[in-house]
Amino acid sequence: MMTTKWSLPVMLIWVIPAVTVSCCRHPPSVWCSSPEIAKECQVTKQCSSFYSGEVNANPVNFTVYLEYLCPDCKQFMAGELYKAYTKLSSIMNLGLVPYGNARESKVGSKWKFKCQHGEKECLGNIIETCSMYVLPNISVYFPFIHCMEASYESPKESSKKCAKSLQIDLAPILECAESIVGNQLEHQMALKTAALKPAHTYVPWVTLNGVHTEDIQKQAESDLVKLICDTYKGPKPSACTESEKARKCWKL
Repeated sequence: MMTTKWSLPVMLIWVIPAVTVSCCRHPPSVWCSSPEIAKECQVTKQCSSFYSGEVNANPVNFTVYLEYLCPDCKQFMAGELYKAYTKLSSIMNLGLVPYGNARESKVGSKWKFKCQHGEKECLGNIIETCSMYVLPNISVYFPFIHCMEASYESPKESSKKCAKSLQIDLAPILECAESIVGNQLEHQMALKTAALKPAHTYVPWVTLNGVHTEDIQKQAESDLVKLICDTYKGPKPSACTESEKARKCWKL
């Protein structure tokens, strides 16, 4: 009798949850991966903090080490980097370090730079560095640097055209580039580049949350939007979903 008394309740305890989640086709590890899956698996309430933004998700730190006259830098800036930044600026902290393969030496109180593509490259690097110092934020200086990188003209000519097209006052930027301030700012770019671990062997050289690997480099150069979206731990912006859909060949 004791067996009969307890067997039915025990059976019900196990049967009811099984019926409740019978429509869920996904393992528990992915139940909170999207609102749709959470709803299907009837755990929307349990996953609500994830979708309300309570998850501590920091923007992805992505830094590009470049030099003004490098063809591959220009291609990366115009292609993957521009596309990713314009779509995902809300979830990425973009850093730019215009120095590349240059070398520096101390002459008196100033630094002298020797660049891979000559003096024009050195000047282009310093103008870009000074633009980040003079202009108020990345939403202003990134378009300016992107515009300069799209040109193979002398840095002064390209900076004039870009400043005019973007309605930027170029005078303080050039003043910085020709001053001890610009010289010291470029020295800081040299220090940042020299501190890379592993040391860079080419440019553009990228780091993702401070880390560089050849796999990260290849992913950045082939599909930076996907790399940033995959790295970000918070709720994905619509650009991530759109990018995922664009990569697939959907049945018509």
